[in-house]
Amino acid sequence: MGEAKRRQATGKRSPVSERKHRRTLLIGLAAVVGVLVLVALLWWVTQPPGATSDDLPVATSNRPFPSSYDSVGVSIGAVDAPIVVREFADYQCPACARFAPASEKLRATYVKEGKVRLVFFDLPLRQHRNAMPAALAARCAADQKAFWPMQDKLYESQSDWEGLSDPVPAFARYADELGLDSRRLSRCIETDLHRDVINQSVGVSQKIKVASTPTVYVNNIRLTRPGWAQMQAVIERELSGQR
Repeated sequence: MGEAKRRQATGKRSPVSERKHRRTLLIGLAAVVGVLVLVALLWWVTQPPGATSDDLPVATSNRPFPSSYDSVGVSIGAVDAPIVVREFADYQCPACARFAPASEKLRATYVKEGKVRLVFFDLPLRQHRNAMPAALAARCAADQKAFWPMQDKLYESQSDWEGLSDPVPAFARYADELGLDSRRLSRCIETDLHRDVINQSVGVSQKIKVASTPTVYVNNIRLTRPGWAQMQAVIERELSGQR
């Protein structure tokens, strides 16, 4: 008797069919449980640690970060801010692009409130052929008071220019979109106007043994997981210690 006729006659599945049905239900249930566990894990991982959490990094040295190095970086925020965040980054680095929203949020909150000064150091890596032109583009935009808008644009559009044989026309287009003088920016890039200061920034990274990007310090505390959650928690801990 076929399965359909058996079910019609008895209202029950055959033992073989019942086992298959139970196996399907168990597999489905296991899949649902797996998804729920994954969602819970992702939620837990992305929660900001408490300001007193033992998981937060601490300073490995009592010596403060040499503030004299800041002159070769690009700064924003109050000069007397109690916290200084220093970022070493490469515009062609994918991890740096992922960190960029945290930097934007930092500027919109703690920097704007006068609690943090942010200093950006260029660290274009040799394996990224367009990292130096991008660093030049941001520094050249700074001549037109648009360093941070250009930085945001470079990260947002990273996938568009990173593989170009000549990224300068793309950078000029971004300048136009930002309301800048694109011809001036292009000339600035092509003449390597700011290459010396970028090389000095690279020199700072070598002195303090920074070789990967992004590397982020909150005062003299090096973050182990650069991102908004850990950065915010360390900032809050440091601020609470100064109150």
